[in-house]
Amino acid sequence: AQTELNLFYIDRASGRNLGKILTEKDSGWVNINDDLYFLDQEFVWQSERDGYAHLYHFRDDGSLIGQITKGDWALRSSGGPFWLRQSVVNIDEKNGQIYFTALERSSIERHLYRIRFDGSKMKRITKDNGVHNISFSPNGKFYFDSFSNIGTLPTLSLNTNDGKELALIAEPRPELLAELELQTPELFTIPTKDGFSMPAQILKPKNFSPIKKYPLIFHIYGGPSAPTVFDRWQGSSLFFDNMLLERGYIVVRFDHRSATAISKELENRLTMMMSGPIEIADIVDGIHWLKSQSYVDPDRVGIWGWSGGGSFTLNSMTNTQEFRAGISVAPVTDWHYYDTKWAEFAMKRPEDNPDGYEKTSFVKTAKNLHGRLLLVHGTYDDNVHPQNSWHFVDELVKANIMFDMMFYPMRKHGISDDPARIHLYNKMLEFWEEFL
Repeated sequence: AQTELNLFYIDRASGRNLGKILTEKDSGWVNINDDLYFLDQEFVWQSERDGYAHLYHFRDDGSLIGQITKGDWALRSSGGPFWLRQSVVNIDEKNGQIYFTALERSSIERHLYRIRFDGSKMKRITKDNGVHNISFSPNGKFYFDSFSNIGTLPTLSLNTNDGKELALIAEPRPELLAELELQTPELFTIPTKDGFSMPAQILKPKNFSPIKKYPLIFHIYGGPSAPTVFDRWQGSSLFFDNMLLERGYIVVRFDHRSATAISKELENRLTMMMSGPIEIADIVDGIHWLKSQSYVDPDRVGIWGWSGGGSFTLNSMTNTQEFRAGISVAPVTDWHYYDTKWAEFAMKRPEDNPDGYEKTSFVKTAKNLHGRLLLVHGTYDDNVHPQNSWHFVDELVKANIMFDMMFYPMRKHGISDDPARIHLYNKMLEFWEEFL
């Protein structure tokens, strides 16, 4: 059930097991991380044993010397996919210092920090608000900082390990983008009914008027500790979003609390019920708040997402009546059809959690579909197998529910080749203009 992780020593020459030195347990599941560093008769290890991802210092026999980082914030990788958990970027064993990236300042930022092995003298090295992607030199004296924020194009600088900038290697040329007149998002938060502040961002049309009513499109991913809201340059997604703005839509993202990466405690809320009613409660709170804003047309709200976001689109459209239309790309529709690594870490085995599998199956709720749906899948998807969509479609057919469907032959999960991706985005634009 992925609730226990054991660390063993193995003899390299013989392969003989020399014994277990450390055990991590979690009532929900144990996240795998790559922060394991062997020193002289000691090692440093990342653990979520106090509810947050922090560093711990051990003797080589597995006995704890002490917790290094502490607080109601988490270590987090500064770049890469959300499942990559490697926050330590340099260890200075000679001076007893560790350099790492974390969410200490904000869950939507990534900063570089330095701390001593004994947990003292922690210092934030990067200063500018935003996301800093850090790469250290082999000797630990210098680092590259690839930096951006929500309104600033990425820069690349060379710095000393104290944060002094030595050279600006690559800087943006905003004039190259000026003629495109791209709108960039505004960052804010949306309150839930119980007072949690969900990170959010909004894109508004160029000639936005607060007294006008706009249709709104909510873009979601929603996986555990897989946020979509960052204080960083949004990259290529801005182009499609700006096409929507030109057609008079507002585009919003927000992260329900289990997606924020703030803590393991928030992740564990999903145990036995992932992509289910717990996340939907936050999503409904967020949509209700948005509909209450004077500039949002509450009768013209849409939702779309890919992969996990496609699942949440189906969840939202079959378990609520908040959305007029939605686009679901490559969705998991029932955890029975997904791989054991990702399904069972939260859901456990079907025989151990039949109620959870039943209540998170959108195949079971397909007959309750509310709003117009565009369902998209690649027929060669080896991540979320197309059977997920086949079973959902079969239930819509049985219920005589009309919907739209687009399948891309021999495309995998990302539908990533240019012709297919261009076709897909054109199809999405066509769908929004017709049904929202």
